[in-house]
Amino acid sequence: MRRQFCSILPLTLVLMVASAAIGGTLQYGYNLAIMNAPTTFIQTFINETFLERWDIQLENYQVTLVWTIIVSIFSLGGFAGALIAGPMTIRFGRKKCLLLNNIFLMTGALLALTSRAAKSFEMIIVSRVLVGINSGISMNVQPMYFGESAPKHLRGAISLSSAVFTAFGVVLGQVVGLREILGSEPCWQYLLASNAIPGLIQLLTLPWFPESPRYLLIDKGDKEACINALRQLRRCEVQNSELDEILQEQAETKGMRPSKPWELFTDRSVRWQLISVMIISSAMQLCGNDSIYFYASYVFKEAGITSDKIQYVTIGTGTCEFIACIIKVAGSFCFELLILDILLSTYNQDYISWMSYLSMTCIFTYILSFGMGPAGVTGILPTEIFNQTARPAAYMIAGSMMWLNLFIIGMIFPFLVSGLSEYCFVPFGAVCMLSALYVGLFLPETKGKSLSVITSEFHKLNFRGQDKKCPLQTQALYQPGEVCLSTVF
Repeated sequence: MRRQFCSILPLTLVLMVASAAIGGTLQYGYNLAIMNAPTTFIQTFINETFLERWDIQLENYQVTLVWTIIVSIFSLGGFAGALIAGPMTIRFGRKKCLLLNNIFLMTGALLALTSRAAKSFEMIIVSRVLVGINSGISMNVQPMYFGESAPKHLRGAISLSSAVFTAFGVVLGQVVGLREILGSEPCWQYLLASNAIPGLIQLLTLPWFPESPRYLLIDKGDKEACINALRQLRRCEVQNSELDEILQEQAETKGMRPSKPWELFTDRSVRWQLISVMIISSAMQLCGNDSIYFYASYVFKEAGITSDKIQYVTIGTGTCEFIACIIKVAGSFCFELLILDILLSTYNQDYISWMSYLSMTCIFTYILSFGMGPAGVTGILPTEIFNQTARPAAYMIAGSMMWLNLFIIGMIFPFLVSGLSEYCFVPFGAVCMLSALYVGLFLPETKGKSLSVITSEFHKLNFRGQDKKCPLQTQALYQPGEVCLSTVF
């Protein structure tokens, strides 16, 4: 009988990752970036609409306020998407959830496309809400799908690909938003609706790939479907060790229903896991990185870059993060803080002409450090530190914190730039420093460790000063070196 050998990186798994991400986290980056190019055109459209409807000429600050609502309402949509992502994944599964998610995207794209003809900026606002819901769901479900489908030795790398596609979406949105493509005055409505194309690609390709093997076995109890999914994803016979790992997690969660988000807040056994994902998810937005994508024109104008060059310089921001995510080996918030300090020290372009380009370089380096640090790690953290029953709820909480803080940053950043000028990054620097301290002091290393080992390390924090040991009758269920989870889950 011919033996089957598993390839190092199965083609089916690679194609599944590409299909899920093109209509998933790529959309998050893409929809962050495309709003920058048509800024002046949509602001003019808002002014014209008010003038035509009510014969009102808006002041500059009023136009800025409406514009920030259009931009930031995307975050509230993402918050709503994060809240419904958990129940959707439990009911429909990971793959089907991603497919159904395109309903929000296509509806939003249609509203954006017709908003100009309808002379309604309100349709743009509703469109941004729906696109935000799409991104909120995909940002939660896609890392979960990847983490549960990838083999153990590739789990981290496959999960980190979510960040790569997010960064690629940023670059793609910036390129498509060039004046020479769709960023011109006659085409801005097509630019806002162009996010439908990646969604269509996902709808045509993702149905050919299997559901998450862990979902099939642990949530649905279908061992045969799990084995078939593993065979399809690995392109070989299922390894006993991999199946045993899934069966062990099934045994550990047997009889347990999926946790509700509010139940995690009262469960002492996951207290520090929950604190960790909340702090790190919040810091991902409060460090100020995504505000640069939202308001690149404001940032680079303040840095002294001329208006005709800003659209080309903006592409560099997305390219930096994209490259950093690809070559990611390590990173932290500390390096970002250093770059912020350098950035602040170079804001003398009013007196020295070349300082504007040094400021631009520092912004690029800041984004580069973000891509090499928290950009990819944040999304996969709940997969690595929560078990199957708590994972959807943990993603709901983490996603909610991320989107709420993105909304806050999106609303206040233009006014922050106006009020603090060259010191607008000081608050972000404080967030970076505090986050780095927390990560260094309290977050255990997860690389190469099983969920059991990671849980035992959090167990020491969650029950500090208490001697909670496993019942003797449960020790036989575990291999040497593993810990009993009955006291934790």
